[in-house]
This record gives sequence, C-alpha cells and structure tokens, in this order.
Amino acid sequence: MNNDIMSIVFANDSESKLNELTLHRTTASLPFCGRYRFIDFTLSNLVNSNITTIGIITKYNYSSLMDHIRMGRDWDLNRKNSGIAIFPPFVSNTVGSNYKGKISALHSLLHYLRPAKEEYVLLTNSDVAANIDYEEIYKNHIANGADITMVTHMSKPTSNKRIVVEADAITRKVDKIRIKNTPSEEVCEIGLNIYLVKKDLLIKIIETAHELGYLDFERHVLQLGLDKMKIVAHKHTGYSAIIDDVNSYYVESMRMLNTNVRNDLFYRAGKIYTKTKDSVPTVYREKSEVKNSLIADGCDINGTVENSILFRGVVVEEGATIRNSIVMENGVIMRYANLSYAITDKDVKVTEDRRICGYDTYPVVIAKGKEV
Repeated sequence: MNNDIMSIVFANDSESKLNELTLHRTTASLPFCGRYRFIDFTLSNLVNSNITTIGIITKYNYSSLMDHIRMGRDWDLNRKNSGIAIFPPFVSNTVGSNYKGKISALHSLLHYLRPAKEEYVLLTNSDVAANIDYEEIYKNHIANGADITMVTHMSKPTSNKRIVVEADAITRKVDKIRIKNTPSEEVCEIGLNIYLVKKDLLIKIIETAHELGYLDFERHVLQLGLDKMKIVAHKHTGYSAIIDDVNSYYVESMRMLNTNVRNDLFYRAGKIYTKTKDSVPTVYREKSEVKNSLIADGCDINGTVENSILFRGVVVEEGATIRNSIVMENGVIMRYANLSYAITDKDVKVTEDRRICGYDTYPVVIAKGKEV
C-alpha cells in the first residue's frame, strides 16, 4: 500500500461496561490472551498495512497505555517522521473540558489532521480484536468511489449499542443503519467501529457536526448522512470481535483456547506484536497438571489448571485448582484455593482454601490488587 493513510485511534470507549477491568486502565490497555493488550491488535494491523502516522486519543486512566506503548519501538513506530502521537483527554486547556463524544474528540485534533500529508484517515476504536488487511479495504474504497467505508462482520448483537448494517449484496452500498440497544441472538451484519474516509471530507464533517452540537459519530454522521454520502460496507470474514463488556471479554478469551481461532487472529494478515518483556520460562512442578490452557512466561505451577488463561508471573500453589478462568499478571492462587469461571485482575491474591465460583454467562471479576 502507498503510505497515504493516517489513523486516529480511540483508546477509551467501553469503560462503563467493562466495570472492574477498566478501573485503572483504558480499554486499549486491557490485557488479553496471556501477554497482549487490545491496542496491540490495532497497532499491528496498522503497521502491517504500512500505516505509520497514528494519533491515539485518550480520555482517562491512560498511564498504563503510555507505559505499554512507550515510544512504539515494538511496532517499529519509533521514527523521526510519522510514528505515534498520544493526545491528552481535554478538548482545550481548561480543566474539566473532557470530550463527550467522538465528534468533539476529533474536533480537538483538527490541528493534527489539517497539516498531515496523508490523504485518507482510518478511524478505529481499540476494543476490536481482529487481524485486518487495510490494503484490501483501501483498494475497495477507491474502486467503489466511497465517501466512507465502514468495516463490518457477521455476528450476534450480544451487547447494546451495536451498529447493525443493511447493505446491497452486490454494490455493498449501505442502505440502512440501526443502533441496536437490546441484545439479540439473530446473526446480523454489524459495524466494527472502523471507518476509512478522505481527510478533507472528514474535516468538513467534523466542522459541520461540531457547529450543530452533534456528539455521536455513528448516530449523527453515519445515520443522518446515508442520503448525502456514499457509505460502503466492507465485510471482514476472518475472526473479529467487539469486546466491550465483561461477558464478551470472557467469551472471546475462552475462544482463544481453540487453536484455529487463535491462529486466525494472530497470523491471518500479518503477525500481532506486543511489548517485549524479558522473563524466565514457566516452571511446572511435580504436582502440576495443566490441560487445554494458555500459560505465559514466568509462571510457577504446582496445582491444576484446566481450560484457563494465565498471564505472566502467576503462581499456582500445591493443591490449588483453576478451571475455566483468567488469571492476570502476578496473580497468586494459594494452597487448595479453587477458581471456576473467574477473572482475576493483575496482582490479585486468592488465599488458602478460598473458593470463587461464577458461571459461564456471568464470571466473577476480582479487581486489580485485591486479596480475597
């Protein structure tokens, strides 16, 4: 692909529904699949498609995101020209002027957009786990003469505020957009909150919408603009998921135990990169028993782990049992403790003989740094 696309990434969008998991971090820096963060998928997809001018809009709790990204070296983004720019969460210099929607956030970045040499802008949330080839999307955008190309996938709207799309089967021109506020078991074509648009058009859209007091990009730009712009849907056929609440986080994490699903996510259109950490290999002691699980580096296991995901540095003491659970970095599961359908955040300690049990549709979540 020619280097004619820049990207704007929204780091915060789902905190209210991810509850304890985002008390101390943005959605973008939420750990996933043993050693990754959600931002890794976004940055890797962009870099693999030769998109290297990237602005990240933050809102709050963004220190962990900055620590993870650093200068972007792990994604080959520590460059003299282009690279990553992280923008603070205020739309002006006045304290308390935190932006209230995508439109006001984008309006605060006009000073960044206008002088950029790239002709197109890719807007994306950071709560999407997918391996996407943006070169294909760019080519289709040009071929279709689209004003906006929105990336979609086929899925059930299992959470509210899903963007349900109805598009012509041949031309892929979007005829109808619905914001679905109630979960459903019906498989629909759903927007992934990823949009490709010409920079000049985007600036015009932002300025007009801001003057009218609009806040919501999907509702006020896409829905109201169907008759004025050619909006085209590009359906992504590989693995993809919007992870914006606790249930979707748990379900999609458990899907990573399937080798085919995992390979589709991590290798489909290019490798997924993350922050490199030097750590020792995991130790499996005499009484350890591990089945169908993902175990990161630096763990010390002397208990039973089944159908679970363990992040770096987790300690599982003798007699402890972990089933159908997610234990994040530096968690300690002490002797004869029992975890089932649980998510423990970073630095959580589960004391001896403690039993924590949730359900596959309602996992128990233990917040960062807690002792139970």
